[in-house]
Amino acid sequence: MSYPGKERGMDPNTYYLRTFGCQMNDHDSEHIAGLLEGMGLRRRARPDEAEVLVFNTCSIREKADRRLAAHLREAGHLKEDGPRLIVVAGCLAQSRKEGLVEDFPFVDVLVGPQSLHELPRLISERRATGRWTGAFHDETTHFSAELPRADIAGPTAWVQIMAGCSNYCTYCIVPYVRGPEASRPPLEIVREIEGLVTAGLREVTLLGQNVNAYGLEPGFSYGVTFPDLLELICEVEGIQRVRFLTSHPKDFSDRLIEVIAAPNQVCEQVHLPVQSGSDRVLAAMGRHYDRRTYLDLVARLRAAVPEVSLTTDIIVGFPGETEAEFEDTLSLVEEIRFDGAFTFIFSPRPGTAAARLPDRVPRDVAEQRLQRLVDLVQRVARERNQAWVGRTVEVLVERPSRQSPGEVMGRTRGYKPVNFVSKAPPGALVQVELLDATSTSFKGREIAGAGALGPAVSCPTPAGRRLEAAAQGRG
Repeated sequence: MSYPGKERGMDPNTYYLRTFGCQMNDHDSEHIAGLLEGMGLRRRARPDEAEVLVFNTCSIREKADRRLAAHLREAGHLKEDGPRLIVVAGCLAQSRKEGLVEDFPFVDVLVGPQSLHELPRLISERRATGRWTGAFHDETTHFSAELPRADIAGPTAWVQIMAGCSNYCTYCIVPYVRGPEASRPPLEIVREIEGLVTAGLREVTLLGQNVNAYGLEPGFSYGVTFPDLLELICEVEGIQRVRFLTSHPKDFSDRLIEVIAAPNQVCEQVHLPVQSGSDRVLAAMGRHYDRRTYLDLVARLRAAVPEVSLTTDIIVGFPGETEAEFEDTLSLVEEIRFDGAFTFIFSPRPGTAAARLPDRVPRDVAEQRLQRLVDLVQRVARERNQAWVGRTVEVLVERPSRQSPGEVMGRTRGYKPVNFVSKAPPGALVQVELLDATSTSFKGREIAGAGALGPAVSCPTPAGRRLEAAAQGRG
């Protein structure tokens, strides 16, 4: 890996930030940037131009580890050319700790995802002592959402509602690196969204490793569950769309389905990881549901929200997965007909129960299964999208399109990207006729002179009164 123009040299009091992994890492990076800019650093787009190099890491899959290693080696080469400070933040810093410094001795600062608030102190300490330093809290004492935030480009934003995970699926390292579930007070979340709307944002995506578990952990005393929280947010004046990631099937309640189905700003989009279509594999994964339970949940969701956009995560090659069990996954995809899926080969993570399981699926077999699954997912998604061609939908404009000059890119309420010619600015809600479809996106035509398909509708519930009572008692 090399960076053209390296001869331009490093600019002092600057930083470069590279993010790996999930949406929560994207969210955390916005606040890492806010902390660094609060220290007087200016952002640069390339690592060879910056003094402080920050890598916000993911440890979910081995591939992310390899990508980080390549970037760190290049950062080490850059450090040889001039004074630089290298920071590794996030999940891999938490899981590897000192072992990461042993492998990459030029790293200066390590900071886990529960310790981001300590980053300015750690950088100052490293500069003062010349020795590497780190912070690794095991539980959430400070939400990253509480930290300063860099400016947001566009009309949409991530909003953290909780941190950590308490499910301990056998393949997943998240509970070990982000700690147990901890929910933010509802008043803090609502006030953050009010501030975002005041700044001109129109859509928020609520983030948590399992948003359905919001407010359910011991000691949370606000009396607000996740469906309640959605209703509270719908009462924020000016918010046009509300999304959420990610949901665990075992905690997806009928009450949540009712809120999604109601006439409000909650979008008809659900990401519902299934991971496998085999009951034996699901049990070995520690998922706490079986195939029939998942199918029944999807049936209830689609009965209440017929046009819901449903996406998922699927792992192939879990230890011991037979050809018949993989066929169970294919048949599940055929039966449910997802709008899209993130598909992965099982990646053993050190310290997880699945990493110790025998009967590993050979790599070539796993790769063949993955390709068969991807082909099926893409075919089904293309068919589902093509069924929308000819319809007119509401699109929230996000940015100029990368496909053609004069076009913009926006998304439907189902989170489907649409590219179309328009002069509408980011944040505008416009009506668009869908003209053509691929498995992932649409081409469209703006309906001239048409406004949004309908006004935002506030939830007619007593949720606001519950929030006020919670704020007076504990907020």
